[in-house]
Amino acid sequence: MVTPFKEVLNSGKFIITCEVAPPKGSNIEQMTHHIDLLKDKVDAINATDNQSSVMRYPSLGACLLIKERGGEPILQMTCRDRNRLALESDLLFAHSRGVKNVLCLTGDAITVGDHKQAKQVFDLDSVQLLRTIRIMEGGKDLGGNELDSPVDFCAGAIVTPEAHPIEPQLLKFKKKVAVGAEFFQTQAVYDLDNLRNFMEYARQFQVKILAGIVLLVSAGMARFMNANVPGIFVPQNLIDEMAGAEKGKALQTGIEIAGRMIKTIKEESICDGVHIMAIGKEEKVPDILAAAGL
Repeated sequence: MVTPFKEVLNSGKFIITCEVAPPKGSNIEQMTHHIDLLKDKVDAINATDNQSSVMRYPSLGACLLIKERGGEPILQMTCRDRNRLALESDLLFAHSRGVKNVLCLTGDAITVGDHKQAKQVFDLDSVQLLRTIRIMEGGKDLGGNELDSPVDFCAGAIVTPEAHPIEPQLLKFKKKVAVGAEFFQTQAVYDLDNLRNFMEYARQFQVKILAGIVLLVSAGMARFMNANVPGIFVPQNLIDEMAGAEKGKALQTGIEIAGRMIKTIKEESICDGVHIMAIGKEEKVPDILAAAGL
């Protein structure tokens, strides 16, 4: 029997989530394999929503598959592609099919994706989407109309502990908490001192924080993220460790780094858990957990 994610959040245990990337097409065989591999090793599985503005199989469809396979899904919803009518409808659909966890995202800009001619929506942002969920739980839609039955979700959001400057992130974090965020999955964290500093602020709020762990596969990937992904900083010592890996062993080194970070986070109780993002390497999540001693 799957434990509802809301219960896991309140259990006091070290929480582990991960994500699967829906396919660029209708062949769900590999995604199904990843779900079956991970469903019993983590507390919940995120299904990404046109991540990086790249059109893919829908998050809601992937969440239904996660439920069918016996896992606990977290529905990622971005505000980039749908207006409030569509977002509310999708929430009703998700609730009716037993998908009760939502990660609210504003969404990446269209310009970074593969449909640059698409029209961005952004009718709502992540804070407003969180607020929408709480309004619908009260039995009304955003138009003030009565719903024939309310919904009930465990709603979360994201935060970037390594953003520089950090102050705008702290302001958005506080706003998200104020409108009902129950948990946060952070953007990738590589400098644990930055995470510790963020947690000094976050601990004043009654929310759960899961540190985002992105699997490094090469030194080049680390350098690329430093140069091109806002809010991500891979320290030079980790880049040097990846660069110094034996030929053909870079991925294994990345797994060891991820496992080491997770072990430290857990042993020092830095935050409440981790969210593992092994982008394109989902089958390596069990190896990461093993490297962390979990």
